[in-house]
Amino acid sequence: MSFRVKQLLDEALALSPSERADLAAELTASLDGETDVDAGAAWAAELERRARRALAGETSGEDWETVRARIEEALRRG
Repeated sequence: MSFRVKQLLDEALALSPSERADLAAELTASLDGETDVDAGAAWAAELERRARRALAGETSGEDWETVRARIEEALRRG
């Protein structure tokens, strides 16, 4: 890690948790290249569809602990 990167990291770690989250999101997004507007619209539509189903009681969903355990297991298996 270069001196400049270390300096920036030290400054970033001094920010509030909310500010660090915003910074991390912006840095991560900058690695993705151009934004695919169609993909963003598709995700928004999918989230809306899922929210409507959940609010209407059409799906019971899964608790986060169960989903997280399944993801972690899949990552361990490779």
